[in-house]
This record gives sequence, C-alpha cells and structure tokens, in this order.
Amino acid sequence: MTIRVAVSGASGYAGGEILRLLAGHPDVEIGAVTAHSSAGERLGDHQPHLRSLADRTIAPTTAETLAGHDVVVLALPHGASAAVAAELGPDTLVLDCAADHRLVAAQDWAAFYGDSHAHAGAWPYGMPELMLADGGRQRDLLAGVRRVAVPGCNVTAVTLGIQPGVAAGLVSAEDLVAVLAVGYSGAGRALRTHLLAAEGLGSAAPYAVGGTHRHIPEIEQNLRSAGADHVRISFTPVLVPMARGVLATTTARLTPGADARTVRAAWEQAYAGEPFVELLPQGQWPTTGSTAGANTALVQVAVDERAGRVVTVCALDNLVKGTAGAAVQSMNLALGLPETAGLTTEGVAP
Repeated sequence: MTIRVAVSGASGYAGGEILRLLAGHPDVEIGAVTAHSSAGERLGDHQPHLRSLADRTIAPTTAETLAGHDVVVLALPHGASAAVAAELGPDTLVLDCAADHRLVAAQDWAAFYGDSHAHAGAWPYGMPELMLADGGRQRDLLAGVRRVAVPGCNVTAVTLGIQPGVAAGLVSAEDLVAVLAVGYSGAGRALRTHLLAAEGLGSAAPYAVGGTHRHIPEIEQNLRSAGADHVRISFTPVLVPMARGVLATTTARLTPGADARTVRAAWEQAYAGEPFVELLPQGQWPTTGSTAGANTALVQVAVDERAGRVVTVCALDNLVKGTAGAAVQSMNLALGLPETAGLTTEGVAP
C-alpha cells in the first residue's frame, strides 16, 4: 500500500524535516508541497539538502491543493492550522505540528496563546510513549484516528524525562523544576534580530522566563494524564548556540519511601521495549549530539539524596523526535503501519 502525503509549511524547518523523513519512508509517496510566502518557488531554493525533491514547485496552501491525499501534514504557525484542517475531509489523516489542537482546556489556550484565534478543540495526542493513569500508553489511542495533534518539542523532552516517576507515585508533581538548553531551530525560520548568528554564537540566552512559556500547560496536561492530581512546574528554556536539539533537566521532590533503587526500577520498567526512548546505563548522561537526525529520546535519572530530589535529563532532536519524527510515528500508528517505519534511532556524529 502506497500512502500519498502532502506537506504544508514545506519551506520551514519542521516542514523540511518532515519531507526528509517521508522521502525515506517505504510506504509513502510525497504529493503536494505547499507554503504561503514561498508559493511558486522551487523547493530546492529553500531546502537544498532535499536533493530528491529539489525541483518540486511549492504550491499555495489551500484546501484544493491538499485535497485528495491520504495524509496531510500541517507545519504551519500556531493559529493557522485549524482553519485549513476544517476544510479537509474526515477520511484524510491530518497531522498538526502546531499547537492548535494540543490543549484540552480552552482556558489554557486563551491564557498562553492569546485570544486572536479561538480554541479549536483537542485532537488525539501524538506522543505514543505518554503514560496513562490506567496503565496504558497513548499509542493505544492512535490506531485508526484521522486527526493527530503533534506535541511540542520541549514538552516531549520534559514529559519523557519525568513521567515514570509521576506514574509510579515516586515524585511530587507539585514541585517540578525544568531547565532546558534549546537549539535555535526551535524558534523557526523567521528573521529576527535575536536569532542572528552574531547575537547567538558564543552566548546562552533565557527566554519566556517566569511561567510564560506556551509549553507549560501542555506539560501539565500530560502529567495529569500520567496520573498526577495536581501539577506545578517552574519551566525555564535557554537558547544555546546549536542548530538543533533539546537537553531538558527536570528535578522533582521525592515522595516518602522513594529511594534510588525504586526510582531506577520505575524508569527501567517505563521504557523497557520502547523503540525510540532509551534509559541509558547508570553513569552515562544524554547529549543532544547523540540524537541529531534520529527519532530518539535518551534519558537518564539519578537521586540527589542531599536535596531529596530526583534529577532526570532527556536529550532529543527538536526537529525529529520533537516534531517531524513524532508526526511520522503517529502517522504509522494511525494507519496500522509498523510504528518504526521510516524512522531511525541512529544519530549523526560528529
């Protein structure tokens, strides 16, 4: 069976990464590639690394252009996906890489994304490894769906890092602190002064400090799904001079009776058999470079006995496991394909 896939936002970083993965997918034929301001231009002028697609012409992002495909991937700015998706038929599998359909609560959308666009409602959530309070995983809910909300990259790193402790009741979800090192591609491709090489090289810069980052309600939502009654997180991302990658260090207060042995066992059990999330051997810590180009999340956990806290570190490629890889992984599950089709765990080094 050959699946015909259209990709919108094809000239951006996320769109380009989706096309790179789909070009190597054994069951996929790439159909329309679309964008807004670059419509009519050659794809290779924007994605010169995609040699097999370089001569494609970028079409405008319209329902007419996207219609007739088995799958449509929307790699559009927040607030732009919902209107396009509403014009696509119910039999088309639509994967939204923006935030439009991630949040269940309309008040969370209003508080963190503003009121310029109304809350579009939640879709099935595209994080297959998300642990659920009933003991299942989110992948169980993706089979046969025709709408998927792809998670945020920072959200994925924090969730995969800390969720085993939340699900096992070993940490307090009301006392979470996450600090992240984030590559510049996470900010998209728009020209902005603080994203110029002259500003970023040799410098680390915090942003969205003090509880304002848009990924906070999504993290809280995930950890409630994993079994937490209440979630409170201090979340601080820091731009660092690398093109891609997220390194999320998350700490949480241990609950009474939890110790290093039970903590290690919970993380081992949570990720045993997961194809794309790996708990590293004790003493080995994740690095973003080890995940470059791969749909891999590398995790490590330790107990800080003096502080009474669990420390987890999760590394992933924000453009692959953080976005495009999650979309392809969810597409595979929704269509009944092998979950790993078209995806690799092998990184690129140096």
